[in-house]
Amino acid sequence: MRITVSAQDDTRRLLVLAVDDELPGLNLLKHCLESNPHIGRVFDAVDASEALRLLSSEDEELRRRKDRGLPPVDAVFADLDMPGLSGMEMSRVFASLNPAPVLVFVTGHAEEAVNAFDLGAVDYVLKPCRQDRLDKAINRVLEKMQATPAPEQVQGAEQVKTDDEVIPVELAGTTKLIPRSSVRWVEAQGDYARLFTTDGSHLVRIPLAQLEERWEKAGFVRIHRSFLVALPLITELRMGQGGYQVVIGNEEKVLPVSRRHTRELKDRLVGSSRNG
Repeated sequence: MRITVSAQDDTRRLLVLAVDDELPGLNLLKHCLESNPHIGRVFDAVDASEALRLLSSEDEELRRRKDRGLPPVDAVFADLDMPGLSGMEMSRVFASLNPAPVLVFVTGHAEEAVNAFDLGAVDYVLKPCRQDRLDKAINRVLEKMQATPAPEQVQGAEQVKTDDEVIPVELAGTTKLIPRSSVRWVEAQGDYARLFTTDGSHLVRIPLAQLEERWEKAGFVRIHRSFLVALPLITELRMGQGGYQVVIGNEEKVLPVSRRHTRELKDRLVGSSRNG
């Protein structure tokens, strides 16, 4: 993923994502976006998998936006016809976020317009991209944003925090989307992590320490140098032959607890019980 910043950048301008697997089309789209005075920063991706990894980016500005209850980007300008995960499938993921970025499709396939608007897209721009046409789409993005209450105006903090992170997992040319809520525990495997879900396990190239930091507020707790567990799924903490162990679900899995993590785990379990 590459990042470009408009020379007219300022904090009031939009942060947007451009996605197109054809480099000439992507470069033209970026140029038109950067030429609009309402655009401040442009992320770009060459396919849907790369775009979805943006959701997990450690970029400082994206983290600040999440802390403020904003979508990862203000708007997504995406092609539809891409190899692997299609632009429509990718956009369904973005559209399911709460809050969600505004969607604009930039494509050569006019027949998909109905499906695009079913997803809540505000515009459908046909290739090749023209500046005046994209400017009109950006105005529609601004109108959509102005009609949407700011996070601080929305009653109830939970409405801001209900987004469920999605992890793209690639296997044999297929991209599968794994929601964080389906992960029961995670095991470190070198620079990789294996996600154990309700329907199997999936290997991702993300260090366990990074997942621990990202998922702490979502209820995951480190119990061992090799294991991260969803706290609400722990049904028992018990003493085993080699030390403490936790039981996941109805004896679904028994995992070791290291000595250095025992006190913190007990405190988290007691706090969770009191809050519950």
